[in-house]
Amino acid sequence: MGRFRSGLGKFIKEYNLKVKKRTLLLIAGIVWLIAGFNVAKLGILSFGLVEKIWYLYVLSILIFIIFGTMFYKMSEKHTKRIIAYEEKRPFWNFFDLKSYLIMVFMMTMGIGLRKANILPEFFIAFFYTGLGLALALAGIIFIYNYIFIKN
Repeated sequence: MGRFRSGLGKFIKEYNLKVKKRTLLLIAGIVWLIAGFNVAKLGILSFGLVEKIWYLYVLSILIFIIFGTMFYKMSEKHTKRIIAYEEKRPFWNFFDLKSYLIMVFMMTMGIGLRKANILPEFFIAFFYTGLGLALALAGIIFIYNYIFIKN
């Protein structure tokens, strides 16, 4: 493992893959916005395939509130971690290892369940719409922090 880290350090220095810590906030914002729009798009497209029942929209709002609250807390935690860094870090440090593992798990489960046709279309409609909009909100929070935090 030590040899790997040493080689990785040389690679980072040679190719100058470090960015200012504030730039990590912008990268996080862009990544979360793209993910959010893609997930929300899947949900909105699924709404076009199901019967328009009022409570599906309410469920989308409920999912948005639940995940939006969770992602808001997470974005604040990551912002504090990023601001505490020294001035320059590798561009992928907008997440920590735990967050990358959670992201991989969520993506694998979401894609796997959808491709296996286990979930009904109405579930994908309300859940993905709410989740995607909450992800996009986290992206907006990161971008807001990038603009207004001057550390």
